[in-house]
Amino acid sequence: METIQTWFTNNQQMLLDFALKLLVAIAIFFIGKFIAKMVKKGLIKVMQHKGMDATIISFISSLAYGLLFFIVIVAAISHLGFNTTSLVAIVGAAGLAIGLALQGSLSNFASGVLLIILKPFKAGDFIDVSGVSGIVEEIHVFSTKLRTGDNKAVIIPNGKITSNTITNFSTKPERRLDLVIGVSYDADLAKTKALLIKVTNEHELVLKDKEIVIGVQELAESSVNFVVRPWVTSGDYWILHRDLLEKIKIALDDAGIEIPYPQLSLHVRKEETNES
Repeated sequence: METIQTWFTNNQQMLLDFALKLLVAIAIFFIGKFIAKMVKKGLIKVMQHKGMDATIISFISSLAYGLLFFIVIVAAISHLGFNTTSLVAIVGAAGLAIGLALQGSLSNFASGVLLIILKPFKAGDFIDVSGVSGIVEEIHVFSTKLRTGDNKAVIIPNGKITSNTITNFSTKPERRLDLVIGVSYDADLAKTKALLIKVTNEHELVLKDKEIVIGVQELAESSVNFVVRPWVTSGDYWILHRDLLEKIKIALDDAGIEIPYPQLSLHVRKEETNES
């Protein structure tokens, strides 16, 4: 008993210093934890204000809180006089190993965050990406779901989307329709052009306040190719595409203007042979 009392007596200053450090470490822990929570709440409010996906909000806010909380713990332990270098090294190595093991998933996740923040397309848009064309149905953190014209569901990893060119056909309210109509070399070009202008201008879906370009584009091998370029609202693009082709074909047939097939001329030359 006397030995213990003697030890306490001889080490009063050391115990006092340690108690003070412990109180400061506890204060660092609780204050740091409070600050980490406030930062998390602030991040959630900012991301919600920007309309970000709930999954991404939860992940990023939790990740930020976890990192801040880890820093707080390291700071508290370090203040007590313990060496935290090994702890930080172990956690860093573990994080690196996990990152390497999940690099594909993390790449898709990062791409998903970029898609939601930058918004190159939204649900309901018709896009072409990674060789697939379809309507965007759902944008998830790791993948995006498209519905093709024949009603197939295509799931594309977000990493492939951000690493390829994205063509969004729904961004602009109006689109230009590009048609190429080939007629025979025997056709009256002026009559053909006038007919194409008439059929195009009479269609109710063609935007009359936009310039309509119609003229000869190319003298091809077996046809004279006219270009027909009216403007249409994006939602009526394919309706006009199908309908205008049909009306042009009927009008050309009624006018006796031929749409030629690809032709190949074969010349046979007969050579005389001398019989001995």
